[in-house]
Amino acid sequence: MPKIASAQYDIGFLETWENFETKVRRWVKEAADNKADILLFPEYACMELASLFPQEIYASLSGQLEALQSLLPQYLDLFKALAAQHRVYIQAGTFPVKHANGEFRNHAYFFTPQGEVDYQEKLTMTRFENEQWHISRGLEIKVFDTVFGKVAINICYDSEFPHYARQQTERGATLILVPSCTDTEAGYYRVRIGCQARALENQCYVVQASLVGNAEWSEAVDVNCGAAAIYTPVDRGFPNNGILAIGEYNKVQWVYAELDLASVETVRNVGQVFNYRDWPKQFDCR
Repeated sequence: MPKIASAQYDIGFLETWENFETKVRRWVKEAADNKADILLFPEYACMELASLFPQEIYASLSGQLEALQSLLPQYLDLFKALAAQHRVYIQAGTFPVKHANGEFRNHAYFFTPQGEVDYQEKLTMTRFENEQWHISRGLEIKVFDTVFGKVAINICYDSEFPHYARQQTERGATLILVPSCTDTEAGYYRVRIGCQARALENQCYVVQASLVGNAEWSEAVDVNCGAAAIYTPVDRGFPNNGILAIGEYNKVQWVYAELDLASVETVRNVGQVFNYRDWPKQFDCR
């Protein structure tokens, strides 16, 4: 059974790339030393890299997006090396990436122990991303192959829309990773409720990571709150409340759990209810 580590990751003012690299290496090593096989970081954890630039850049919503592009190759190389070094899968949170047409899209990169890299784009943007930050939505829904089975990613707000996770589970995903960044308690609970609903209706594991801590210097991620958690189906063999593990709200920490992914197929076939199997029947109603 794979062991997952989900981060309540604190955003910091780092000033140098070396400080960022030291911090990330420490986080990854801690999870690997605790025998984690899959590591999940939160959405927009990379925005602390804006602190490497002058104030006029990190205080500008558009300026920081442009500046971060110069660090993307180093960012990818770092996580690629760490995944290979520790023989783990890493979902490194998200990074806003500029496309050839000038659009910025929010990429959730997935790194494998074999040195492969792919990404899921965020598919539905929040009001802040649309109206103030001007980050565009992606269009492709993906699943990723691992030695443990297929894994999917719902980036924060995407977890609140059931058709994304449904398509991913129909393509074989038994584990959905949800990197999140929320600046209010209500926002955290929206994502949390979405995660639990996706786990319930698809009878699968859903894991949330949360960005925590305040960064008054940042125009993009100045306030961050939440808790990491591992959610499950609500059925025999799983916790009665559908929560396998959950962190202490706003504490900086890893949250760990072992995932019995084979039990997903079992509960879909012989569970007390057939949420996953009965999904198509909902569309027969008039």
